[in-house]
Amino acid sequence: MKNITTALTYHDSTKHRPQRYAASLGYMDWATQANPFRHYEDAPLIALSHWDVTPPYHLLFEPDALPVAPLCHESLSQLLRYSLGLAAIKSQGGSSWALRCNASSGNLQPTECYVIAPAMEGISSQSTLSHYAPREHALELLHTYDEKLPKGTFLIALSSIIWREAWKYGERSWRYCQLDAGHAYQAIKTAAAMLGWECQIQSVESTAIASLCGLDQTERFDPHEHESPDMLLRICASEEALILLSTPKLQTKANLLSPAHHDWPILKIIEEATQGIYPITSPLQPQRHTPLPSKSAGEIILKRRSAQAMDGSAITEIQFRQILDSSLFCSETSDVHFMMFIHRVEGLSKGLYAFIRDSDDLEELKKTMDSTFLWEDYNNGLYLLSQGDYRGVAQRISCNQEIAKEGAFSFGMVCKFAESLELHGAIGYKNLYHHAFSPFTILPSVVRLWIRELQHRYPTKIYSPHP
Repeated sequence: MKNITTALTYHDSTKHRPQRYAASLGYMDWATQANPFRHYEDAPLIALSHWDVTPPYHLLFEPDALPVAPLCHESLSQLLRYSLGLAAIKSQGGSSWALRCNASSGNLQPTECYVIAPAMEGISSQSTLSHYAPREHALELLHTYDEKLPKGTFLIALSSIIWREAWKYGERSWRYCQLDAGHAYQAIKTAAAMLGWECQIQSVESTAIASLCGLDQTERFDPHEHESPDMLLRICASEEALILLSTPKLQTKANLLSPAHHDWPILKIIEEATQGIYPITSPLQPQRHTPLPSKSAGEIILKRRSAQAMDGSAITEIQFRQILDSSLFCSETSDVHFMMFIHRVEGLSKGLYAFIRDSDDLEELKKTMDSTFLWEDYNNGLYLLSQGDYRGVAQRISCNQEIAKEGAFSFGMVCKFAESLELHGAIGYKNLYHHAFSPFTILPSVVRLWIRELQHRYPTKIYSPHP
């Protein structure tokens, strides 16, 4: 398949290993730190509203529990605020920084959002292409169309400014951009559920997304700061057909994010190799569990934070099961399963566990993995593989970060790596990263993750660490 070798080469060369990390500068070049906010010069700014009334979070996981909101200025404002908007402003030692509702590696925020909307009061009497500006919570109007989108239907295109991650993470940064795109997608889907809306990824060419948003008009961007198209989302309250609009040459130019740049040639190679028709995977068919009553969705989303440290506290098994259940509602991630180091969950022994999100994969995983694993059934997809204290192992494979040892549990993911690339080509590699982090955006609790990939052609004992 096209470009698979390129994807595998990048994957192998950018792995962290016990004896060395993937290539980066090795220090923080603060002078080139990228501006986390993209804006377009001379683009009219359309203010969005703040709407604080949101449904209870648990109703987002109940089918047909919420009414379908009309598409209007207020509902679009709410969607963007609770998906990609600012959640808080933090400050320390004279410095301040913004936190957003969508999680991001190192809070570097490489993901950009473009909205293609029909005529709407408060925005325009014509269909529009806009860029979402989270700092101002506003739309930057880039273009108005003569064509019309179907009433009640709009599109969101997501792209990545790879330089925002490369500034800190070097060659491995492309991976983090894709993980962040997966976070952003699920954040949008969760916020859409608050409004009773369906959100679906469209199977379209990367070049079509770039053309739709003017990302292929490279003269509008600094050569080191161009945007790579990730995915196109359709959000609607109707079943009318999708219409891809044509975007002429845009007049607005993107702002400069850094005064200087360090070049990482491998990033352009993997970016170009993973363009193509976005694959749509088989959805997960989860067993429905009744969620526990919760606070309002808006309150939970705005208070979501990345943990900086853990104090060694335990959680209850009920809380733990609620976290696992929440992940089942990311239906597009059917082939993603969790490998878990459980340290402090009341009612569960310390050890290495597997959470199998699709039972159809159980027997294949048993054959592929270490033959000494117990596979003791703890119900609802949870299996004990090996008892023991894995805190030290969790820390070592999480780049020696203590947070993986001190949390109640730590986990990573296994997926059908080779199969996805064989089926979809190199864009399947990109798609796997979008899948890998999607489930964690909707979790109501903060957990520490460790990331590993299972390739069937590798030794079967890839998951047999000893305490």
